[in-house]
Amino acid sequence: MKIKRFEWLFAAMMIAFGYLVLFMDVPFWWKVLCLTLYAVIIFYTVIALWLENRPAQTTLLWTYILLLLPILGYIFYVYSGQLLVKGELFKSKRLSDRELLEVLGKKQKKLDLSNLNDHQRSFASYLEKVTLTDQNQNTKTKILRNGADTFQEIKRRLIEAQDFIHLEYYIFRYDRLGQELIDILKAKVEEGVEVRLLYDAVGSFFLSKPIVKKMEEAGINVQPFLPLNRGWYNQKFNFRNHRKIIVIDGQVGFVGGLNVGVEYLGEDDDFGFWCDSHVVLEGEAVQTLHAVFLLDWKYACGEVLFEQESYLRPIPVAGDGLVHVVATGPETRDMSDHYYSMISCATKSIWIATPYFIPNQAIQTALRIAAQNNIQVRLMVPDTNDGFLTQYATQSYFPELLRAGIEIYSYQKGFLHKKVIIVDGDLASIGTANVDMRSFHLNFEVNLFLTGTDSINDLVAHYEEDLKECHRIRPVEFYKRGLEVKWKESFARLFSGVL
Repeated sequence: MKIKRFEWLFAAMMIAFGYLVLFMDVPFWWKVLCLTLYAVIIFYTVIALWLENRPAQTTLLWTYILLLLPILGYIFYVYSGQLLVKGELFKSKRLSDRELLEVLGKKQKKLDLSNLNDHQRSFASYLEKVTLTDQNQNTKTKILRNGADTFQEIKRRLIEAQDFIHLEYYIFRYDRLGQELIDILKAKVEEGVEVRLLYDAVGSFFLSKPIVKKMEEAGINVQPFLPLNRGWYNQKFNFRNHRKIIVIDGQVGFVGGLNVGVEYLGEDDDFGFWCDSHVVLEGEAVQTLHAVFLLDWKYACGEVLFEQESYLRPIPVAGDGLVHVVATGPETRDMSDHYYSMISCATKSIWIATPYFIPNQAIQTALRIAAQNNIQVRLMVPDTNDGFLTQYATQSYFPELLRAGIEIYSYQKGFLHKKVIIVDGDLASIGTANVDMRSFHLNFEVNLFLTGTDSINDLVAHYEEDLKECHRIRPVEFYKRGLEVKWKESFARLFSGVL
C-alpha cells in the first residue's frame, strides 16, 4: 500500500482538526468527529508503513513518532520522504544515470587484476559486479590533508583551467574563502572558460539570491540541487546532495570531505582546528567523477552535457593501482553495502575515521566479528560533535564495540571531519559518505575506493599522526560515565534511523 498524493490533504485536515478541537467553541460531537478522523488517518498511515516491510527498528520508530507526536509527527513523517519509497522518488534519475554509465562502461578497457592479492581481488570483483561505474588503472591519486593544502591545490588548478570548470558542493559559503574562489571563477570566465556551480539548496541555504545573481551576471552558471520551492511539497526535502566534486578540463578532479567555508580552514572559533582529507586525481577516473557531476547537473536543471565528447574524453596517466569512483544515493545501492564488503575482506586491520558513527546492524556485526577474530579494529571520532543527537547517538554504540575489543579514539585537537576507511593497509575508501544512516539512505554521496595505490600509504601515515591527537577510550573509564550521560545516549539512539 502506498500513499501517493493524499499526504498534504491529510496534514491540512489534521491542522484543521487540531484548531477546531483546541481553539474553537464547537459542539462536542464535532470534536469527537475530528478526533475520529484524525485516528483514521494515523491508522491508515501506520498500516501503509507496516506493509512496506522495512527493518523492524525503523518501522517501530516511525510508528512511535506518528502515535506520540500529534500532527507534528505526521508532518515530520511527510517531510522526511517516508511516504514513498526512494526508488519511486528518484526513478527518473536512476534510469538516466544507468543509461549513461552503461555507455561509459563499454569504453573501459578490461582490467588486469593479476597483481592483486586475494582480498583485494575479492573486493574489486564485488565492486565490478554491483556498481554502475567502472574501476580504473590509468589514474593517479594524491591525498590532500586538511584545508590549507586542499584549497591551495584547488586554487592553483582552477587558475590553470583552459576549457571548463565544474563544481558541486553541499556547502558553499560566501565568506572569505568562498569569495576568493568566486573571484578566480569570474576571472576564468573572462578568459573564456566555461564555469558551472551546483550547490545543495539546504546545505548552502545562506548562499543568498543576490550573491547567486552576481555570479550569474559574471557568467557563472549556478544551479541549486533540489531547491526548497520544489522539494517542499514532493517529499524530497530530506534527501540532500552531500557530494563535493570539482572537475577541471576533464584532466583533474577533486573529491573528499571539505566543503567551501572558512571553518574548513580551521578559522571558525566554534569548531577550532578542522581535521579532514581530500583527494586530487588525474587520469581515466576523472571521466567517471565527471559523469557523476553531469548526471546531477542534468537532474537539477535539465541541461544535457554528456553527449558532448569533450566532456567525457578519457585522459589516461600512469597509475599504480585501482581507483574506483562510486556514487550512491536514494536511487542506488547503499554505501553501507560497500563498506560492509570492504570490512569483510579484512585479514589484519580495519581503521575507520568518521565524524558521525551511527552504523546499521550489518556493519556493527562485521566490526564486532572482525575484532573477535583478532583483526585490529580502530575507530576514530571527534571528541565533541556538532550536534546533540549525533554526539550521544555515536557514544551509544561504544559499550558493545568496547566489549568486542574494538579500539575507540576520541580526537582532541579540534573537529574530526574526515571520512576514511583503511583495510589491511592496501584497501581504502575516502570521500563524502559518513558511517551513518543519512549517508547510507538519504544523501547523494561519492567515494573513491583505492586498491593498492601509493596514496593509501599517505592515508595510513595521516591516520597514525592523527592518533597522536586522540585520547583512547578505555572500557573501565567509559563505564563510569554518569546516569545523565547514559540517558542522553539512549534518547539520541532512538533517532539513529534518521541521523
